[in-house]
Amino acid sequence: MRFTRKLFDGIAISAIAAAASLGASATHAADKITIMVGGYEKQIYLPAKLAENLGYFKDEGLDVELLNETAGVDAENQLLAGAVQGVVGFYDHCVDLQAKGKFVESIVQFSQAPGEVELVSTKHPEIKSPADFKGKNLGVTGLGSSTNFLTLYMASKAGLQPGDVVTVPVGAGGTFIAAMQQDQIQAGMTTEPTISRMLKTGEAKVLVDMRTVDATRQALGGTYPAASLYLESSWVNEHKEETQKLANAFVKTLKFINTHSAAEIADKMPKDFYVGDKDGYIKALEEGKGMFTPDGVMPDDGPKTVLAVLSEFSKNVKGKQIDLSKTYTTEFVKNAK
Repeated sequence: MRFTRKLFDGIAISAIAAAASLGASATHAADKITIMVGGYEKQIYLPAKLAENLGYFKDEGLDVELLNETAGVDAENQLLAGAVQGVVGFYDHCVDLQAKGKFVESIVQFSQAPGEVELVSTKHPEIKSPADFKGKNLGVTGLGSSTNFLTLYMASKAGLQPGDVVTVPVGAGGTFIAAMQQDQIQAGMTTEPTISRMLKTGEAKVLVDMRTVDATRQALGGTYPAASLYLESSWVNEHKEETQKLANAFVKTLKFINTHSAAEIADKMPKDFYVGDKDGYIKALEEGKGMFTPDGVMPDDGPKTVLAVLSEFSKNVKGKQIDLSKTYTTEFVKNAK
């Protein structure tokens, strides 16, 4: 009888321990947050990999996995499909998606300028302004991407009609460069370090520069909040604690960027991000790091500029009632520790 009781007690204790272990595993799995980045080697999305390399996610007790996707629109689709919990991409998707009845919001605003440039192949000196885009193939990262939005906006503002230009999804980096070299595209929108690589070889020149706040105001009529961390609003409401921890990590990262030199920041990045030219990477970052916000707060005039840009050409957005207050929040960055 004593033996049976001990055996029963032993089985019960083992069962409780197994259940506790299973519960811990389930909790750990639930705590994992997957964030898809629209090309984490791009300098515009630098805060994502930098936060990981500085250990700021772990400092917050977060298990964050970064996935790479060359085009922001594909990252957006993964979010809506529930495959990832967050996206590091352009804020303008938050506005575009609301027009389609989907609610996502920027919780940390990384930048206040797109960091994008419209490059023109030096084989096509006839392209002197966006008005000369007619009949041309223009490179974008993906159809429905922010580069596509901005390209169509520039064409529309120049008086061109839908169908006057063809936007071609060519990604960034090597695929963008190859497309221009092979004359598959005559111009295209891209970011650093691709910009510097093409300017260095003399294969392209800058037509429209949106790497700084002042240049962006000139090109788009105002501050254009671009790179951000955005999440589905329903997920934010259900995961306030995790959202705050993400905000904490990224605000610390933005402060690091704001208080360190481009060379110090570059030293924290993977070596393959330099694409064989660390000096060029540092130079481009030094010239462009002013695009990053110091604190993750949305610029006051930014959302209105984005809405005006999208309303210029997008049938999805034009004439729709968009509640901009639901496309971003400053709650978490203002409470960041």
